[in-house]
Parts: sequence; structure tokens; C-alpha cells
Amino acid sequence: MGILSAEHMTPRHGTTVRLPGRVSIGILATGSYLPETEIGNDEVAGPAGVDAAWISERTGILSRRRAAPDQATSDLAIAAARRALEEAAVRAGDLQLIIVATSTPDYPQPSTASLVQGALGATGAAAFDINAVCSGFVFALSVAQRFLAQTAGGRALVIGADVYSRILNRTDRRTSTLFGDGAGAVVLGDVPPERGMVADQLASFGEYADLIRVPGGGSRTPLTTEALAAGLQHFTMQGRAVREFVENHLPPAVAGFLKDAGLSPDDIDHVVPHQANGRMLDSLLPHLDLPRAVLHRTVERYGNTGAASIPITLDHANRSGRLRAGDVVLLAGFGGGMATGISVLHW
Repeated sequence: MGILSAEHMTPRHGTTVRLPGRVSIGILATGSYLPETEIGNDEVAGPAGVDAAWISERTGILSRRRAAPDQATSDLAIAAARRALEEAAVRAGDLQLIIVATSTPDYPQPSTASLVQGALGATGAAAFDINAVCSGFVFALSVAQRFLAQTAGGRALVIGADVYSRILNRTDRRTSTLFGDGAGAVVLGDVPPERGMVADQLASFGEYADLIRVPGGGSRTPLTTEALAAGLQHFTMQGRAVREFVENHLPPAVAGFLKDAGLSPDDIDHVVPHQANGRMLDSLLPHLDLPRAVLHRTVERYGNTGAASIPITLDHANRSGRLRAGDVVLLAGFGGGMATGISVLHW
């Protein structure tokens, strides 16, 4: 599938669901972890065949973090999880569920969530991964809410974590300039009825599946010597078509979501979107038509961290004191699959 013009991308969105359950489920605490090594634009620019100014002008990104050679996705996820559990004053042994949203797992199997469970000692928790690429955290949040909403007193850990530095082609300026490594986590549990998650909307667009992909390493194209020589282990993205997809699908999806959820654009106090590209966020916000909302962003400091970008940004907003009890927060994920995930909650 080549570059698609806007007229070929008919906007549609999924079904908005007012979240069911016997109890109200909300975010009890947040946590995040960014690797220590900071990579500036000068270091990325040379292999990509551009200069540092080109990167900052086109992406708004000034730096990103890179995992150490001995760090994998589970290591970042475990560190973020521990910070969230500490803030929530919840023991790992009291968790019923752990979901890790990632498209860069440690291994094809076992799941990264199983590695997290074992490291934390969360012996009573079911653990599994979700791969909805950059929308994955919102997808995972939705699944966890439904799991907990049927019984009182449950606790779940939802993590977004990615190490994109391991799958990038450093000479591809469309991708190597954008991505960084990181993890963010939230602890979910019972909250008062006036708080918690209100509604969500998940949508997938498989007809655009080849806009973002890693061609090699799965059952269709195993990583043979020939596949490695061809670079099929690397992440690829049709940047212009991805941007057109987001611009055409996300604003009407958000508008329809709010209408279906019985909310006005004026009701939204905060927007925490996927941190895909700083310039994309600049152009996207006016089209979302959320006049009162504060847009939270970390893309300038950390780049695009995949499924980790929303929980990292949410943790920064939380720990900086910018989120107050009762505020209405909109989470908006979008990316590979293609997929969109939108959720609204009372902080």
C-alpha cells in the first residue's frame, strides 16, 4: 500500500462504551522509568544523513533516552511498575492482573508481562501482553478496567514499555530521529463513584496495517541470514500516510466519542496524547476542538516511546501536581495496526 491521500481515508471510529461494572475503577498511582543515557540530536543526525536542526524543526524532538546494552523492555517495565506500586502503597502480591502493552517484547515468548510478574513477586496475578503498538496502553487500560469492575477490592498493574532503539535502522531518517526507550505504569483499583474511568473507544484499521511494521521476525518471515541481510528486522513507517491517517481519523473519533459519552469538549481539562511527533501534536490540537484542555507533552525530552508515551506523560503530569482531584482527563492513543484508543476518566 503506497502513500494514501486524504480522500482515500474515510474517517470512522469504534463504538464508545460507557464502562460497566459493579464498582468504579480508576488510577490509584502512576510511575515511569527512562533509561539514564540521553541521546541528543547531534548523535542521531549523522547516521541518518541530516543535521540536528533538521530533526528539531521537523519533529520538535531535542533528545531521547536509550536503554543500556543489558536492559530489555521488561527491565524498564519493572522499574516503572515499582514506582507506581510504591506511590499506590500496594504490594505486588496483592495484584490480580498485570498487562504489559509493548511491540518490542524481550522475546517472542514468554510474554514480557510474565517476566515482570516473576521479578515483582506478584504470585497471585494473571499476566499477559497486548500489542496494539502505540495505542496499546489505552487498549490495556480498557481490558484491565473490565476485569476489575466485576468484583470489589481488586488491583491491576497496567504498563506501557518499549525499547525501539533495538529495532531501528539508524540510517532511516523517517524513524531513527523519532524514537526513544521508556516505560510508564499505572495501578488500577476501586475509587469513589465520582472518580475513575468513564468511557472508552477502541478501533482498529487493518486495511492500513502495512503503514507501520517490522517485516521480519514472525512466522511469515523468520529471521534467516538472508532476511537479516535485507534489514527486515528493522521498524519501517510510511510517515506521510501515517500523519494523514491520524489527521483524518483522530479528530472525528474524539468528537464522536465525547458525544456518545455524553460529554462536551468544554468538559475536558487535560489531554494526554500519544507523543508521536512534536510537530504533529502542534497541528493536531486545534482540530481536536478542546478549548479548555491542557495538552501534556514529553516528546521534546523523550521522543516517541511507543506504548510507553501516554503513561510516561501521565506520570509527569501527576507528579508535577498539574492533575487535581475531579479533573477530566482524555487519553488518546494512535499508531500502528492501524489503531486508535481513546479513554476519559475523572482524576
